[in-house]
Amino acid sequence: MFEKLIKLSRKKSPWAFHINTGSCNNCDIEIIAALTPRFDVERFGILLEGSARHADILLVTGFVSKQSVKRLKRVYEQTPEPKLVVAVGACACSGGIFKDSYNMAGPVDKIIPVDVYIGGCPPRPQAIIDGIVAALEKL
Repeated sequence: MFEKLIKLSRKKSPWAFHINTGSCNNCDIEIIAALTPRFDVERFGILLEGSARHADILLVTGFVSKQSVKRLKRVYEQTPEPKLVVAVGACACSGGIFKDSYNMAGPVDKIIPVDVYIGGCPPRPQAIIDGIVAALEKL
């Protein structure tokens, strides 16, 4: 009974943590735009959390640079179970324009498991909201 209550509360009020692993910041701007009253992501109960230790969803933007591999793994390990990982943007999904870069360790799914991919360079706020809602259905 208690487990059902926790599962329902996570689905109805997820907290998201945003981590930038080496992007050009366009996806970051679109995530912030999704939080504004125009798109109102809070109608789904989604809040941007400042700590990965309290988050249910990791929003990862950018290709994973060699400098950010350890940080991404540490943030992933700090996030409590059940956790969802959402790769936001073309760089996070496939490497984008940085695909053959000397500093690229790989797209996000080469480092940590990804649940939902949101394509685009940058993806529109509606696509980000749709991707988060699709990730919530996996809970």
